[in-house]
Parts: sequence; C-alpha cells; structure tokens
Amino acid sequence: MSLTDPRKTEQPHPEHADLDTYPTDALVRAFVDDQQQALAAVQAATAQIVDAVDAALPRLRAGGRLIYVGAGTSGRLGVLDSVELPPTFSWPPERAIGLLAGGEGAMFRSVEGAEDSPALGAADLAALAPGPNDVVLLVSASGTAPYVRGALEAARAAGCLTIGIANNPGVPVALQAEIAIVLDSGAEVISGSTRLKAGTAQKIALNSLSSTLMVRLNKVHGNLMVDLRVTNLKLQRRALRLTRLASGADAAAAQAALAAAGGSVKRAIVMLKAAVDAAEAQRRLDAADGSVRGALRA
Repeated sequence: MSLTDPRKTEQPHPEHADLDTYPTDALVRAFVDDQQQALAAVQAATAQIVDAVDAALPRLRAGGRLIYVGAGTSGRLGVLDSVELPPTFSWPPERAIGLLAGGEGAMFRSVEGAEDSPALGAADLAALAPGPNDVVLLVSASGTAPYVRGALEAARAAGCLTIGIANNPGVPVALQAEIAIVLDSGAEVISGSTRLKAGTAQKIALNSLSSTLMVRLNKVHGNLMVDLRVTNLKLQRRALRLTRLASGADAAAAQAALAAAGGSVKRAIVMLKAAVDAAEAQRRLDAADGSVRGALRA
C-alpha cells in the first residue's frame, strides 16, 4: 500500500508533525487557527454555491425535494441541515430528507463499513423514488465515499439535479455531479480527521446554500425569519418579537394579530401593515408566492 495519497484531506499537515508534544495552549491554538482555512475554502467556492442555488431554485419551486446524502461526519452534517429547515423556515419535512450511510442509528454511533457500499447508496436513494425536480446534495470530504458515489449514479439516472460537495479537487463526487462545490480546505491538523476543518467548511457551505434558497423562496422578510414554525414557548416569544420588528406594532396588537393569524408571523405582519383580516392577508400572500413584500404591494 502506497504512503502517498493525492487527496489533500488524507495528507499529514506540514506544520504540525510534532502535534503530540505541544503544550495545551499551543495545541488549542493549532486547532482553532487552522479553522480559518475552512472559511477561506468556502469563500473560494462562492461562485459554485451561486450556481447550485440558481440551478436548484426552479426545481424546488416546481415541488422538488432537497435530498442530502453522505457518510460519517459529512452525512451527519447533511442530516443536520435537513432537519433544521422545517422549524426555521416551515419547509415541509418530507421535502428535506437526509440519507446517512448506516441509517438513522449512524447519526449517534459509527456504523463501520456502511459507507463502503455503492449499492446501498443507490438503493437508499432509489427508495425515495427520485425525480427530475429533486435536488440531491452529495457530501463527501474525500470525494470518494462509495455510498455517496452509488447515490450519485442513481440520482443522475433519475434525472435529479446533482450537487457534489467535496474537500478535494478532481475527485469523483466533484467530477461526476452536475454542479461541483469544491471546498479545498487542505490537510487536517490531525491527519485524515475530516471532522475538523473539512467538516467546518461543509457546515458553512450547507448553511449558506440552504439559507440562500430559503430567502429566494420568500421564507425571509428583510433579514427576519418570518416563516418559522412556532412549536414552543421560546419560539412563541420569537414570533412576537419578529412580528413587532416587522410591523412596528406594540405587543398587544402584535399578540392579537398572531392569535388571529394562527401563529403565522407572515400573516400577522400583513394584517398589521395592510389593515386587513387573516383571510385577506393569506390571499395576498398566496398571490405573491409567499412574499411579505409582494403581499404588502397588493
């Protein structure tokens, strides 16, 4: 077996050959400082993220799903992004699906060998009956994970939009996907431990991509998260605060509007700003494709 691996994520870091001898303060600084390269890697891939958003938007507007596929840390980050979309943006949970090599149990405990099967990746993707409006995000730090590559082939065969996210250039996940987001974060402080800055870069990229999509899908008004799903006391307080910020109403008026709007911040804002009832506010929002600005112009 060759000691040379062309993937940067697998190479020893040239600056930290004696990592195990560092005093604690230097050790912590080494890990923290190295994370700066994660942000730089995402910044360098901004144009690729823009391309991914532009390609995904028409499919999602046509009813498509966001399907995240990954193994290990990469897969868990995909699942995390998928499960945060419904409460944050009221995105339908059936349209944000995370596929993780080894299944749900692998979210909490490593399932050895699960990522080594391209057939399993293809089968897990095929079980979702994917179609041409679906957007499949294939996340692999190495860019070579067999599970992810199997899902990629199945997604392409089904006509899905495929977006490959990898931390190495020139790898299959990047080369074979329709759109590649290459996060060239380099060697890890602990060689091969891509839960470090490679994972950080993936988290930033996924956050940026999905959040941009949600803004473009009218889930945000100004910079306010107005399409959140209110499911607990904390979110009730947040909904009230957002309604007041967007409308300028006092607490009593905002609370009354939220109650009449069934907890919908969007409806409450339109009710307060346009002086209409909940039904009319919803009609205006529907006509404006969910845009609060559009509803207020109606």
